[in-house]
Amino acid sequence: MAEVIRMPKMSDTMEEGVVAAWLKQEGDTVKAGDILAEVETDKATMELEAYEDGTLLYIGVKEKEAVPINAVMAIIGAPGEDIATLLEEANQPPQRQEESLIETPPAIPTLASVLTSGPTQPLPTPHLLASPLAKKMAQEKGYDLADIQGTGGGGRIIKRDIESVAATAQPKELFSNNISLPLVVGAEAYEDVPIPKVRTIIAKRLVESKLNAPHFYLTINVAMDEVVAARPSINAYAPIKISFNDIVIKATAMAIRQHPAINVAWLQDKIRYNKHIHIGVAVAVEEGLVVPVLHFADSKSLAHIAAEIKNLSQKAHSKQLRPKDVEGNTFTISNLGMLGIESFTAIINPPAACILAIGEIKQVPVVKTGAIVPGHAMKATLSCDHRVVDGAAGAAFLKTFKELLEDPRRMLVH
Repeated sequence: MAEVIRMPKMSDTMEEGVVAAWLKQEGDTVKAGDILAEVETDKATMELEAYEDGTLLYIGVKEKEAVPINAVMAIIGAPGEDIATLLEEANQPPQRQEESLIETPPAIPTLASVLTSGPTQPLPTPHLLASPLAKKMAQEKGYDLADIQGTGGGGRIIKRDIESVAATAQPKELFSNNISLPLVVGAEAYEDVPIPKVRTIIAKRLVESKLNAPHFYLTINVAMDEVVAARPSINAYAPIKISFNDIVIKATAMAIRQHPAINVAWLQDKIRYNKHIHIGVAVAVEEGLVVPVLHFADSKSLAHIAAEIKNLSQKAHSKQLRPKDVEGNTFTISNLGMLGIESFTAIINPPAACILAIGEIKQVPVVKTGAIVPGHAMKATLSCDHRVVDGAAGAAFLKTFKELLEDPRRMLVH
């Protein structure tokens, strides 16, 4: 006689399995102990074994398909054996199984019997025909069974009736103060995607940085009125549009030149004091954050910086950056000001020992000659690796950075 192979419970927490691969096909001869399929559970990939000799007559589950425990997976029997009846019984719909568990409802008396029984006999309440599972589901969802039309035998309310009513019925939730309001029902949803290679690298580098480098942070407030006023004039003569970020990069490079103590790297067995200035500029792309590098930034004009940063940004978004475009940074800048971020702290991007986080330029009230007037301000936060950069060195750099931006004419004479 044919044997039905069902999804076994392969772990104590397993609720369903996924057929990773069928190792036998319909029509194959199998022996007890043969492996029929590989099944992925919540804990591991396991093997589904045949317990009888015979022919694999039927496969009812596709590869990569989730199957609940006890569901029919396959049938093994004699070659040519008729399994239609067995398969029908094995795949009996859940509602039929539910109905077999329902208690027979009491007979409802006829009108004549009620009238002749005397006025003191109460009229019995009609008994709702519903399976235990349907009752439980209705209670959990806040449905009134009286409002649901049963489609089971004799008009019984079964599981599928509860499931179908969700689109039309408006369940109610009763609170302790007897207020009844529509029940808010939501569905949890998410999507798991493989981690992109670039995101893996970002995660590895930043975790190592945060764990190994003892960060400390210095924040300074910069008056940006002079830069805001000067930028239109600069752009009137520049061969390419100069952004505030380009000006910040120029000021950073010049401040580093005056304070080389922050242009360093911790290399485990030695400290490297860089005499060149390569500034990494963080760029957000779809896969994460990349940091193309502006090499010899202190020797370049504003127009040169603007053109190169624009080119590197385009290459980053089109995934055309070459290894030399992202290597060698001695200092890093991360600017979220264009996204409305007032201030933030950034994680150091090795091998550099410092990263400068730039916030937005905001119009704020400021005090000038005893009067409150509108002004423009920007916050900048320097993250430093305390193994190699001290607070005084970081503060000195920020002081010069602030002075250059508050009087941008100084950048023209260096």
